[in-house]
Amino acid sequence: MKLVYENALSSAEDIKGFRLEGSAEIYFEQNKMRMKNALPPELGQKSNFVLWCPEDFPADIRVEWDFRPIEEPGLAILFFSAAGCRGEDLFDSSLQMRDGQYHLYHSGDINAYHISYFRRRYESERAFHTCNLRKSAGNHLVVQGADPIPDCADALEEYHITLTKKNGTITFMINDLTIFAWQDNGVEYGPVHGGGKIGFRQMAPMIGEYSNFKVYEL
Repeated sequence: MKLVYENALSSAEDIKGFRLEGSAEIYFEQNKMRMKNALPPELGQKSNFVLWCPEDFPADIRVEWDFRPIEEPGLAILFFSAAGCRGEDLFDSSLQMRDGQYHLYHSGDINAYHISYFRRRYESERAFHTCNLRKSAGNHLVVQGADPIPDCADALEEYHITLTKKNGTITFMINDLTIFAWQDNGVEYGPVHGGGKIGFRQMAPMIGEYSNFKVYEL
C-alpha cells in the first residue's frame, strides 16, 4: 500500500485547486474544513453542492478521512472513481455542466460510485439510519449497511472513515467497523469503474466537518 495523496484539509490553502460545483460556504475552524450550503434549502437540489479533489486516482485505492456532522438535517456523500462515461476526464469541457443537482451525477454523462454515509435529510432517513452504495450512471443501489454515526447532538467527536476498492470489491468502514462489502462483478451494472476523481457532496442545510484526507494505492 503506497500513500499517493495526503491533505489535512486544515486551511484554505489546502483546497486551492479543488473544484466546487454548486454554491457553498467553505471555512475552517480548529484546523478542520467545514462546509455548508450558500443557497437556501427551499431551492431543493439547486442548494446542494459537490467539492472535487482535482487529482486523478488509480482504480484500486484506500481512502481515509475524518468526519463529524455539525448541524442537521442533511446528507453527506463521497463520490469516487468518477470520470466521463466514455473515459473523459471528469472536468472535460465536452461533458454536461454540473451545478450540484443530484441527477447530473447519477444519471448524466459521468460514471462513479458514491456512498451516502450520513443520511438525515428526509424523515425516513432520520427514522432509520443507513449507509448506501450506488453505482452510476444509472443510480443503481447495490448495497446498504447500518450507519453507526449518531445525530449531531451526540456526535461529540470525529469519526474515521475508510473506503477500499480493490479488484472490484468495495469495503466501507467507520471507526474500523465494517459497514458493508460489495463485489462489483462487472456484469449486472456494467463494467467495473476504473480510476478517477474523488468528491465530497452535501445536501442542504447540513454543516459537515472534514479533515485528514488520505489516498493510498493498493
